[in-house]
Amino acid sequence: QFDLMESGGGSVQPGGSLTLSCEAPGLDNYAIGWFRQAPGKEREGLSCISGSEGPTFYANSVRGRFTISRDYLKGIVYLQMGNLRPEDTAVYSCYAQASGLDYWGQGTQVTVSA
Repeated sequence: QFDLMESGGGSVQPGGSLTLSCEAPGLDNYAIGWFRQAPGKEREGLSCISGSEGPTFYANSVRGRFTISRDYLKGIVYLQMGNLRPEDTAVYSCYAQASGLDYWGQGTQVTVSA
């Protein structure tokens, strides 16, 4: 059993920045992904980082604006978001799959508006 917990969401103006955190204790050896879901839209995969300081992945919609990283000592995965746009407004969640089971955090709201 693993628990994921996101934090760092909030309201920001277009062009602004936010950094989300995903506390993922015990999951250092597993890939962690960030997803988002806006009202009325399907869940979208944004970024993923491997469990061994290996490759990262970014969706086209966020590549160049978002950066994923992880602190192995703290067991936290970060999503640095820059140049935010109104269309980035959504609930952001982190995800891991371990031992064949899916683990999701509760999500954190990000709102981008003038």
